[in-house]
Amino acid sequence: MIMRPGQQLLLPANPVFIWFSLIAALALNMLLNMGLFGRAAWVPDVLAVVIVFWCVHQPLRIGVGTAFFFGLAMDVHQGALLGQHGLAYTAMTFGAIAMHRRLLWFPVPQQALQVLPLFVVATVLSLVVRLLAGGVFPGWNHLLAPLVEALLWPVVTVMLLAPQRRAPDPDDNRPI
Repeated sequence: MIMRPGQQLLLPANPVFIWFSLIAALALNMLLNMGLFGRAAWVPDVLAVVIVFWCVHQPLRIGVGTAFFFGLAMDVHQGALLGQHGLAYTAMTFGAIAMHRRLLWFPVPQQALQVLPLFVVATVLSLVVRLLAGGVFPGWNHLLAPLVEALLWPVVTVMLLAPQRRAPDPDDNRPI
């Protein structure tokens, strides 16, 4: 792969760290939905951000099946229609995997703008399924969640790439 000038070469991602971050994001989602903000519509879906991150950076390890599994876990936790989050996460993951090669060429703030439509599609898809099942419209502030998720993208990127960053070890004998 051709890298941008100044882009740092990363170490391989540890699979244990990937799964730990996904489970931690699921737990954080559950905490945000239960305790701190209740079920406020504008609260970001941290699990969705982490799933998209790993689909972009490790598409061979985290894919549509993983997203569907975690979507079902969110459905069970929220008492939502079974498959509502699974469908939304699956569509979002498919889009992330489809654009992962192009996305990595952009700097992180521009990546946030690129993944914003993925979060919007997931939110709208989940909302449409809820409304078709006879649910109540949560209000227009429900569309603030994808914006907050896009704003979280740089923070999540820095946090999840931190273990992969190579410590600066200058050596005259190594080109990398």
